[in-house]
Amino acid sequence: MRITNILAYGILSLTVLGCSGVEIQPADTDRFIAGNYLYYQWRTDPLPSDVRSSDPAYAIDPVMRRDVNADLQSKGYVLNPERAQFTVGYILMNGMVQGATSDLASNISPYPRVTPNRQIDQASVDNAIALGGVKETNNIILQFNDKTSNQEVWHVTLTKIIEDANNVDTSRINDNLTQYLKRALKSLPQASSP
Repeated sequence: MRITNILAYGILSLTVLGCSGVEIQPADTDRFIAGNYLYYQWRTDPLPSDVRSSDPAYAIDPVMRRDVNADLQSKGYVLNPERAQFTVGYILMNGMVQGATSDLASNISPYPRVTPNRQIDQASVDNAIALGGVKETNNIILQFNDKTSNQEVWHVTLTKIIEDANNVDTSRINDNLTQYLKRALKSLPQASSP
């Protein structure tokens, strides 16, 4: 019985860890690998850190730069603007996605049915309708371009449904973005030797 409980809790915790709420879509790395890159630079200068703004870009920019630099450097890439072979940039944007119907709402109808011991309440119907609508998202596209041709050689898209657009919690942005970027950059290969 105890082993069954431990196994159940283990599976539950792995399931919860796997459900991050962020969809990560990396592109194929073939063109990036073919470029045999070692040196990189950022396409833009960092945003000023002394600006007091509620715009999440000011909270996201330093985290993006810190975590992308750390990951690339751990794989052997060198931040060197003079010798850069590829550039790193990102785009922040809001988007809209069609919400998915809740799994629990697949059999909910405002009309009573002959279902023993089961009553449909209006709150469940309203929740099913609300969960099935259009959702606002925050999107980050991290893009690597060949410096000479300025052609994209790799990108990854991170998409998260906004739960509370009026609450910008910079500590959560920091923690979550660090975790998501680690997953997003996982498919990149080690740098080639100079």
